[in-house]
Amino acid sequence: MSKVWFITGAGRGMGVDIAKAALAAGYKVVATGRNTDKVTQAVGESADLLAVKLDVTNPADAEAAVKSAVDRFGRIDVLVNNAGNFYAGFFEEITPEDFRAQIETNLFGPLNVTRAVLPVMRRQRSGLVVTLSSIAGIVGQEFVSAYCASKFGIEGWMESLALEVAPFGIRTMLVEPGFFRTELLTEDSTKYPQPSIDDYAEKTMQTVTAWKGMNGMQGGDPAKLAKALIQLASQDEPPLRWAAGADAVQAVEQKAKDLLAQADAYRELSSSLAHDDTSA
Repeated sequence: MSKVWFITGAGRGMGVDIAKAALAAGYKVVATGRNTDKVTQAVGESADLLAVKLDVTNPADAEAAVKSAVDRFGRIDVLVNNAGNFYAGFFEEITPEDFRAQIETNLFGPLNVTRAVLPVMRRQRSGLVVTLSSIAGIVGQEFVSAYCASKFGIEGWMESLALEVAPFGIRTMLVEPGFFRTELLTEDSTKYPQPSIDDYAEKTMQTVTAWKGMNGMQGGDPAKLAKALIQLASQDEPPLRWAAGADAVQAVEQKAKDLLAQADAYRELSSSLAHDDTSA
């Protein structure tokens, strides 16, 4: 039986590559996006493709999209939470509304879609939930506090979800890409703050200029990531997390070293905090 892939954010960027790779592997694909015409144009026509409207911030959209998928193909085997955007800027200059909007899309979006898909997978007693995180979900960086907050949230949620759904034959996988040549740094996907604090003004200008210059020059090939993801998802035991890209592997290794060093630095003090047992 051909597996059914349900992919969010398939109108552009990484989602298009994942949808194309899944179709090329012989799978049926439910490709979702805010505009189904853009999804079809980007992915291409196929008898195995169903393009469905989905705004991941809208729970009703998620429920309707999942129903359309099951009505057409009867099941959902792999969910890929890919849709996302990027609100850049120093924390003090990101408005509360923009910070909340970042969390709404990148964290609550996958929650909405996964909440709609899990009942289908539980009935099947099988399934794989793949969620696109980032090295920004592993390592905090300046100018990306809102984005990192959303991705760190994804990491904690997925680690916990893995334990909850395992008894039903459902597995999870976190994908942590480094810098890939996607559309994340384009004007359609990235929102920069309006400078408002003099102390940050020069650094903001330098960072925005550097990032705009980086757009289209990132080292990672999203088509290769998509093919590798298909390979990993087909395994009986997909990895709980996958650092995608040499830069991602390096970031994870360095974070692990830093955490161990930080835990060890105050080991004696940290280990002296238990209640004194004064009972006879």
